[in-house]
Parts: sequence; C-alpha cells; structure tokens
Amino acid sequence: MSAPLIGMSFPSFLVLLILSAIAAGVVHWAVRYRLFAGVDGFIGQWIVAWLGAWLGPAVLGHWFDSVMVAHIYVLPALLGAFAGAFSGTINAKVLAAMASQRGPSSPAGSAG
Repeated sequence: MSAPLIGMSFPSFLVLLILSAIAAGVVHWAVRYRLFAGVDGFIGQWIVAWLGAWLGPAVLGHWFDSVMVAHIYVLPALLGAFAGAFSGTINAKVLAAMASQRGPSSPAGSAG
C-alpha cells in the first residue's frame, strides 16, 4: 500500500526538492542575498523555495509540455522557487527592520 504525499508522487517531490535547492543555492551563494550567513540561512531559503516551486505551476500556469519531469512543469516551478527564496528573505528582513525600529522592550512591571 502506498501513501500519497498530499496528491504528489515521490518523484515529483524530489524534482521540486532539486529545483528549490538550485534556486536557494543561487540566491544564497551566487547572488549573496541572505538573512543568515551560514547553512541555516540556506536551509531556510530552501524551505521557502520549495513552497514557491510547489505553487509556481499552479500560479504561473503550465508551460512547455516537453520540459515536464515527473508531472512537474520545470520552468514555472523554477521561477516559483526563485520567487519563494527571494520573498522569504525579504519578508524576514522587513520584519527584522520593523522590530528594530520599535526599540528595546521594557521589562514587565517597570514603570517607564
């Protein structure tokens, strides 16, 4: 008995994993657009890039049937992965900037 990954086959999952790793690697090491400098920053971008690759064909459409691998349209998935890696980092940077503008929080119970 096989259990589907929420309607996705295992080869499709692996294709998205590879495409999102490529996009996260390019954004993290080639473009050097990162929130964290180490491997943890790459892993964070990889997770968000996988979500972008998963949503890419649904949002951007189904392009080029000849470049479909394991029922995944590669070009929209790759564009979605890049969009996910960039947007995940930019959202984290915006939230960090907003938190730093608030200033230090006062301890509970202190008058001030």
